[in-house]
Amino acid sequence: MISTFPAWLQARKQAAQKRYEETPTPKRGDEEWRFANIKQLKFEDHLAKSADVSADAEKSEVIALSTGIEKPAAKFVFLNDEVIFSENTLPEGAICLPLAEALEKHPELVEQHFMKQETRLGSAKYAALHEASVKNGLFVHIPEKLEIEGTIEAHHWISGEATVFPHTLIVTGNSSKVRVVDIFRSTDSTAPGLAIAFNDLCAGQNSQLDYIVIQSLNETSRVIAINETSTARDARAKGFILNTGAAWVRNESLSSLDGEGSRSDMLSVSIPDHVQEYDQRTFQHHVSPNAYSDLLYKNTLYGHSKTIFSGLIFVGETAHHTDAYQTCRNLLMTNDCEANSMPGLEINADQVACSHGSTSAQISDEEIFYLQARGIDPVQARQLIARGYSVEAVKRLENEEVETLVLKFIDEKFAHIANA
Repeated sequence: MISTFPAWLQARKQAAQKRYEETPTPKRGDEEWRFANIKQLKFEDHLAKSADVSADAEKSEVIALSTGIEKPAAKFVFLNDEVIFSENTLPEGAICLPLAEALEKHPELVEQHFMKQETRLGSAKYAALHEASVKNGLFVHIPEKLEIEGTIEAHHWISGEATVFPHTLIVTGNSSKVRVVDIFRSTDSTAPGLAIAFNDLCAGQNSQLDYIVIQSLNETSRVIAINETSTARDARAKGFILNTGAAWVRNESLSSLDGEGSRSDMLSVSIPDHVQEYDQRTFQHHVSPNAYSDLLYKNTLYGHSKTIFSGLIFVGETAHHTDAYQTCRNLLMTNDCEANSMPGLEINADQVACSHGSTSAQISDEEIFYLQARGIDPVQARQLIARGYSVEAVKRLENEEVETLVLKFIDEKFAHIANA
């Protein structure tokens, strides 16, 4: 990592640190934190712990374990925010670098797009902490009329009780295309890591930007992950989040449809077990007319786990002819799990087509009986139904190799539950 940041970033870091210190910690009565476990925000002691990079032997082991897409277009491996492996076969013109290196080689380009939107879903304090503390991550810039057919892949590992601040910044030029996968994992099953992550997705005119996050940290870790997406005219952005790990996760996803004719797909699959808690807040902001957004979040809950979903479709005064949809579905696999859903809709324009809703249900006895009649035992039957329930969102990725990768992590979680 570079030791000296550009002057503009140093100034922003100082301002962000002050903002973090002055912003009050969220309280139980705050609407943006309704139903949330506020105690999980007590991590000041954790922030003081060192995030030293491990020995070379561990680095080699981590690199060997960093498998995903069979032949990625580019691949990066980070250990406690330090890049320990990189491989890049992208065509000329595409920029794909660790953020620390991009700040050194392309500081003006990073500054143009770095954390431009206002964080408005409750974690402004922690966005400021991220900005004050960020050191590395992934920077991708695809110039106009360049389509990347393969997938860019980044593995983010947490070792020990480290706190990491990974930042992913992806920019697509006019009529370009790119797909990026971030994978979060722990090097062991017991050390409580902390990740305060942020990603900026900037889809240029008539471009296609797909971003997939796979979060599979150990079940003692905590995560705050903030996503801010902007789409220009006729651009298409697709975001997908898979949560299978961590003890507590706070996902905040804001998609701003700034250009006429743009489209945003917001997808998620979460499979909590034991006492895991996944808290997801979303905002579909329709700024321009004739734009389309569609959100589908699917949760499968086991044990004493808990999910929270709070989403808002906001149609601005000039966003006429908007199409916007929001669906959260919860599959309750035990009597002790808890699903809280708060979909919302605010329309300030004319001639719009919008819908929002949420459902929570258990698997019916008839479904189990149907599979039992075909020789499948009840436990396996429930797992098959739960897997099929998740596949609806995964299929919307519309890329076979990425779907296979996501389903691999889903199957690992279901196998872990079955063997517990």
